[in-house]
Amino acid sequence: MQKITCPYCGERSEEEFKYAGPSHLERSIPASEVTDSQWAEYLFMRDNVKGISLERWGHIHGCSQYFNVIRNTVTHEIYGCYKMGEQPPKGWQKLGEKK
Repeated sequence: MQKITCPYCGERSEEEFKYAGPSHLERSIPASEVTDSQWAEYLFMRDNVKGISLERWGHIHGCSQYFNVIRNTVTHEIYGCYKMGEQPPKGWQKLGEKK
């Protein structure tokens, strides 16, 4: 069983968490100016990253807070977790590289 470290509660079993999509998405067009196709693109079209990814997770069976996770989508290894609104640590793209 994998452990995930909630930045609010500490380390817990993965069963308490739910994947909630990619992190750090920004809507570049004001909501009042977006077309239906642009809105659909924003909602549904995501990169399917193979390797290190920034993801949003929710502590559904715990504090109910959402936070960001740095995870390898191939190995499922988690390299770190940080609160919403914070930036990922510098050099996160190189995590997991073999030296």
